[in-house]
Amino acid sequence: MSRLGTIARRSFLFGSVAIAGGVALGVWYLRSPGTNPLRPEPDQTTLNPFVLIDREGVTLIAPRAEMGQGTQTTWAALIAEEMDLAWDQVRVLHGPPAQAYYNSALMAENAPGPAYGKSAFQHAVGEAMGTLGKPLRMQVTGGSTAMKDGYERMRAAGAAAREMLKAAAAARLGTDPGLLTTQDGAVIGPDGQRLPYPELASEARYHAPREVLLRDPSEWTLLGTPLPRLDMVAKSTGTAEYSIDVRPEGLRFAAIRMSPRRAGMQRFDAETAETMPGVEKVVDLGDGVAVIATNTWLAQQAVDAIEVDWAPAPYPETTDAIMREIEAAFERAPDSTLLDRGNADSLPEGATEITAEYRVPFLAHATMEPLNATAHITAGGLEIWTGNQLPTFTRSACADAAGLPESRVTVHTTQMGGGFGRRGELDFSVLATRVAMALPGTPVMTTWSREEDMRRDFYRPAAIARMRGAVQDGGAVLFDAAVAGPSTARQALERWMGFAPPGPDKVHVEGLWNQPYAIPNARARGHIASDLTVPVGFWRSVGNSYNGFFHESFIDEMAHAAGADPLEFRLTLAHDAWRPAARVLEAVREMSGWPDKPEGTGRGVAMCFSFGTPVACVIEVAESEDGIRIPRAWMAADVGVALDPGIIDQQLVGGLVYGLSAAMMGEITFSGGMAEQENFYDYDALRLPQMPQVGTRILETQRWISGIGEPGTPPAAPALANALFDLTGTRHRSLPLNRSVTFSS
Repeated sequence: MSRLGTIARRSFLFGSVAIAGGVALGVWYLRSPGTNPLRPEPDQTTLNPFVLIDREGVTLIAPRAEMGQGTQTTWAALIAEEMDLAWDQVRVLHGPPAQAYYNSALMAENAPGPAYGKSAFQHAVGEAMGTLGKPLRMQVTGGSTAMKDGYERMRAAGAAAREMLKAAAAARLGTDPGLLTTQDGAVIGPDGQRLPYPELASEARYHAPREVLLRDPSEWTLLGTPLPRLDMVAKSTGTAEYSIDVRPEGLRFAAIRMSPRRAGMQRFDAETAETMPGVEKVVDLGDGVAVIATNTWLAQQAVDAIEVDWAPAPYPETTDAIMREIEAAFERAPDSTLLDRGNADSLPEGATEITAEYRVPFLAHATMEPLNATAHITAGGLEIWTGNQLPTFTRSACADAAGLPESRVTVHTTQMGGGFGRRGELDFSVLATRVAMALPGTPVMTTWSREEDMRRDFYRPAAIARMRGAVQDGGAVLFDAAVAGPSTARQALERWMGFAPPGPDKVHVEGLWNQPYAIPNARARGHIASDLTVPVGFWRSVGNSYNGFFHESFIDEMAHAAGADPLEFRLTLAHDAWRPAARVLEAVREMSGWPDKPEGTGRGVAMCFSFGTPVACVIEVAESEDGIRIPRAWMAADVGVALDPGIIDQQLVGGLVYGLSAAMMGEITFSGGMAEQENFYDYDALRLPQMPQVGTRILETQRWISGIGEPGTPPAAPALANALFDLTGTRHRSLPLNRSVTFSS
């Protein structure tokens, strides 16, 4: 790492490096930053890969997927803060696939040891590991890493652009740059003269600063405050462009049918489909079929009319058989034992032992915007419009499918109507490319039906946990956990890069081994159902989504066995491990008035640490005439630095909704080798009348900035299950809860 100057308060000095088309990439710790991928028009200037200036003003490049989580708004604010742009001057674009836009925080998550309480040295090791994202071209939106990735990098990019513009102004005015200031998109001279950025841009690109100073947070005017989201007006007025809205000239529409058993196609009969109105072509994809027509509805009707014989599934055909394979993984040696403290084999003398087994099902992503992409094969190459979370990998995969070099593939990444990890897959973009190859010269939009989406998902894996613990004198003295299930990370990385790195699968056990609770004898093991080929993928909060339920449900059982208050029991354990975890518990205790509660209600608590963020949640349940309702919930999160409290609040509440939906009713089951659920009528989500009133509190006490897109999800299921126990006395160890609980509608 190369860092110039000294750290003064929370300001930093960063070096910059000249690059093609501009300077000051802002990746200060790399000796060879990626090439600037922006190719400006004659009246445009790029100062670095993140700043483009034309006559109309400044456009900021925020190359992280916008799928409702507000990422592009905050990334733009990071740059705008240092450039002294007024918020109404900010324009934002996603930008092209490019190595320069690699995720510098994603690989850092693989640094050794638990992520909480990191020292400066451990943090530096993580930053160094993060540079591996560059040679791997990991332009990825995922893992709640966007803000960790952009926090210093984007501020440095903005600061470098600011200093370039000041240097250009100083040269024009014949004065020292130190006498100049910036405000609202202009350089201000000593006499008050204003030089707007567009007037200076072409000259500024020749002035590479050797160092830049990041502003102290006390000087921020944009960051740290709730900003109007840049996508808000367009989404409110219906003018936001998702990939399903793209309409290039001459567009045709396609629907597909691929094997619901994830196997080959043995035969098909398209005679009826070929004569249906609007049908222009039936496409034999080898492993499936597609119909190209004059609109999506006609294409879907035609493809549904095709008779297809599918090969049998390469995995057990029923849910029960699949779960037996998962259970059998416990008989094999563990893939990982990342937590092994004290002696978890022996029961401390005089302690009370508790055991329990928990189960969770497969889950679908169920994004509201159906999967789709538009591809256009021309003599010049391939152009594709797709809402995706991996632009560089998408370009590579589509280039392979079309038999083209990547240089002849243009990927437009649009806004997305939900992602949750599903749009981190490549299949829907590749299929759109393959369909369009059957009609070269014509753009073709391939849209998946909801049924196709449900049956061709890469599911959140089912999992089983076997838990053993011991309590003594009101506290926890032993915690021993084992979880079994398929490996999400290994499957996904095989699809992305063609290989899965060796070593323990940390994703499989995240949320189980790395929780900030000071239990003297503790162990967590992961068992991989390695032969099970049911397709699984990254689902919002990934391993934390099921391990959070296992861990916090069992901690609750331990608290009750110890005769202790469940929140105070956790607070003692967290206080001795990591103070930020204790503080979020203290916050929800204060917010909810715990342990006091209205008569006839039950309350449950959970605290889950994921993606660097501790989140505590209290949920209240009550009986009503038509079932259990959830009147209120309280959440507290410590994010280290709250760049936009409004967006953080939205993500906490959204994560809670996603987690409650899965806990109450989410389930994918299998029969005949295919998913039985097809649409929202049998894979439901939380409805508006079921939504609790939610109070949130955002803390900033931990040392490092952390993620927020996913941490709101893991505590939802255990807090709800624990509240049901408090209300009814029945302990629920299996999800979804609606198997045994009637919820009000």
